Amino acid sequence: MLAYILNLSGWLLLPFMDGIAKFLSTEIHFVQVVWGRYFFMLLVSFPLALMFFRKEIKFPQSISVQLFRSFFLFLSTVFFFYAISIISLAEALTLAFISPIIVTILSIFFLNEKVGIHRWTAVVIGFLGVLVIIRPGFLDINFASLSALAAGITYAFYIIYTRKLSFTDSAIVTLLFTGVVGCIFISIIVPFYWTNLDTRQLLLLISLASIGMLGHFLIILSLRLGEASKLAPLGYFEISTNILVGYAFFGDLPDLWIYLGLSLIVFSGIYIFIRENKESKIK
Repeated sequence: MLAYILNLSGWLLLPFMDGIAKFLSTEIHFVQVVWGRYFFMLLVSFPLALMFFRKEIKFPQSISVQLFRSFFLFLSTVFFFYAISIISLAEALTLAFISPIIVTILSIFFLNEKVGIHRWTAVVIGFLGVLVIIRPGFLDINFASLSALAAGITYAFYIIYTRKLSFTDSAIVTLLFTGVVGCIFISIIVPFYWTNLDTRQLLLLISLASIGMLGHFLIILSLRLGEASKLAPLGYFEISTNILVGYAFFGDLPDLWIYLGLSLIVFSGIYIFIRENKESKIK
């Protein structure tokens, strides 16, 4: 039960990070927001790692996989932060929820997994959900919507490389390595978009990174107590806080098309997780 509580708490916290990121993107460039997310995440995560996981902090065994994994998560963050700077939180997150569907497709080529008719059906249903949201031919498809989809696709690659790590590196080592790599990448880019920050903006960036760190920290703790396949569907509860934050702070409410598309995507994602869980038990 504790694993479920920790996991759900983590997912429900993360939209507050996205809300702050969306607010800050109206004042500073979204690239600078991404920088704050990574830079201050490192400042927060290292003390936590030393306090709770000191014995697990070792040099990564799978450097190449860690690099690819970290790079794809970095790309996903950049795409998603750009998307929420333009479109609503709910629309961006819903489109990014395509990641479990993409993972299913990529697993065939990268993990040599067999995908049966049930999971292919779920993939098609999820893709229909995406089409319902962007409605090509009826709405102008903007770059922000495509960026949200790109966030989901790159996040899927991140998940694939996370699976490739298996049990070679601990979760905390992977988290720290991800932060270091992302911070290096964004620190190279951010000088071209840098503007001086006032105290309020600085505090908001620290809050953004702290909330993100706490959310992921709770998720890591939950995965130490429960099975990933059973906890994975809880990630969809993120949309509830996401909609609440979007409405409370930006006056955004999803329209019926987004709700319909979201329902299809969530259904397909949960079905995929259920099928994977059943197949793992059979094996």
